[in-house]
Amino acid sequence: MIPLEHALILAAALFSLGLYTVLARRHAVLVLMGIELMLNAVNINFIAFAASNDATTFTGQIFAIFVIVVAVAEVGLALAIILRLFRLRATANLDEVDTMRW
Repeated sequence: MIPLEHALILAAALFSLGLYTVLARRHAVLVLMGIELMLNAVNINFIAFAASNDATTFTGQIFAIFVIVVAVAEVGLALAIILRLFRLRATANLDEVDTMRW
């Protein structure tokens, strides 16, 4: 079994990489990828804490599945918005898209 500290270090590194991607990138799809990295880091934390506390409860796994479902809905909606903005403005750069009006 993997020690809890190793899983937490992995989750912290993954979350930090996702946070850097969100803050440093200008392209909307790359920002979405950073958000997904952060959500996966949260899932690693849920699973690691659930495995370290008690193997008979599935609370961490249930929360992780809920986060995955929310992430899928978020990506679907965000990609639809990005595609619409790309058709209207011909760019997916977040700096150039400052209002929702055309």
